[in-house]
Amino acid sequence: MMSSLLRGGCAALALIAATPALAQTPSAEELAALVKAQAAEIAALKARLDKIEGQAVAQNAAPVAAQQSAPQVARQQASEPLVIAPFAPQIVPPGPADIDVAQARAVAANPSGVTTEWGAGLPVFRSADGVFTYKPRGRILVDVSSTMGSRYNGRNTTTTGMRALRLGLEGGVGPHFFYQFESDFSENEVDIVTAFMGWRNRLSSKVDYDVRAGHLFNDRAFEGSTGSDSTPFLERGVVSTAIIPQRGFYGIGIMGRMFGPNWHASVSVTGDRVDGQQATNDSRTAAFRAHWNPIKTDNSLLHVGAWGFDEALSSAATTLTRSTVIGGRFNGAVRVSTGELLGGKSTTGYGVELGGYTGGLWVMGEAGRRVARLTGGRPDFESKAWSVSSGFFLTGELPPYNPRLGSFGQPNVLDPVLNGGSGAIELTARYENLDYTDLVLGGDGWAATLGVNWYLNSFTRIQLNGIHWRTNNRAGAYTGSDDGQTVSARVGVTF
Repeated sequence: MMSSLLRGGCAALALIAATPALAQTPSAEELAALVKAQAAEIAALKARLDKIEGQAVAQNAAPVAAQQSAPQVARQQASEPLVIAPFAPQIVPPGPADIDVAQARAVAANPSGVTTEWGAGLPVFRSADGVFTYKPRGRILVDVSSTMGSRYNGRNTTTTGMRALRLGLEGGVGPHFFYQFESDFSENEVDIVTAFMGWRNRLSSKVDYDVRAGHLFNDRAFEGSTGSDSTPFLERGVVSTAIIPQRGFYGIGIMGRMFGPNWHASVSVTGDRVDGQQATNDSRTAAFRAHWNPIKTDNSLLHVGAWGFDEALSSAATTLTRSTVIGGRFNGAVRVSTGELLGGKSTTGYGVELGGYTGGLWVMGEAGRRVARLTGGRPDFESKAWSVSSGFFLTGELPPYNPRLGSFGQPNVLDPVLNGGSGAIELTARYENLDYTDLVLGGDGWAATLGVNWYLNSFTRIQLNGIHWRTNNRAGAYTGSDDGQTVSARVGVTF
């Protein structure tokens, strides 16, 4: 392009000098002035071209550096030993609150002016000095569900709902401090979900950590640790929804996490969810989870995990009655119930995970058990659940497994629809079983699910699940053995 400009300038000068139709022949001084002006203009154009080309190279290289070599760049800047980046290429790169300290240092060590980088749906803003990073967050999950085949007409319903309708933000200050906040509006009211601040650093060349405090999402079970926008099915399995602290998926407290090349471990102590009740003590929940990848190659991986929690219940949370959905989230009548259970004083839950993937095929098995201790000398109550799930990507993607956290993330689609491609297509299957029969009025049930997921790009998906379920409740409106089918669909966008 530069040589073309030079040739064009010389041709213009030759044309001026050779054209006889000019009103008068320019003097030598005028020609010299004209040549000098042309040279200055060409120099200015060259400077602008160099700047534009430099920006284009930086923008094209930034996503690659963020996904593949940010830790290496940071170590070159800080003269640190080499550590392999913990994020797999088949998932969308994490935001400012989830990157490791080496990647955060890489951003701070390479300031290039105020920048805006477009990633999965929304931009990441960086300050000119590389110190401040900010990214908006959002999640829209729209569901429809229809149930048929039950012997109870009250269970044969068609419903719609918003599984999630979230807005939030995340960011960081320097390589160490980070924060995240999200609110959910899906129930037509404001519900604070994730809200924390944290600090990250390194213990050695191969081990880093973070500590976060605030309203925290559980690190518990494989599907229970996966966000609602990343689960391969429309709803998490019964291990995650039934073997759970009484306060649910969130609690206010502190969590420490440690990460190695092929493992992670977390420990947390939390109270209740965000609420306006301070007249009694909170329940206290201590929890841990760890996962290990003993086999980890470019296209295969083995996952082993374990988790547990222990909670001392508040005097305001002694009712342990539970009714767990098993035919999809948006049919509240298809549930397995414990019957009325009062007088709880504490619970302990634990579980194991075993699975992995090879190529586009993944398999995951989970099992969990929860023991509820009751007042008045009554015997403990045990809940038991297990599941086996699998999926296969027909379009060549690797499963969106995050080896840093031991959970699923957003997939990196190879051929997005918005670029004229076919997107990514995944077939899924799951069997799950839930048992509350340790109680006199407790029920049991199971569900078998077949599904297909179409990922239009890395942040947009369409999901379809067909569920055959069976329940056997001993209390409530729908007692006795009953079965039926539920078909559910979802359109989801995460940014």
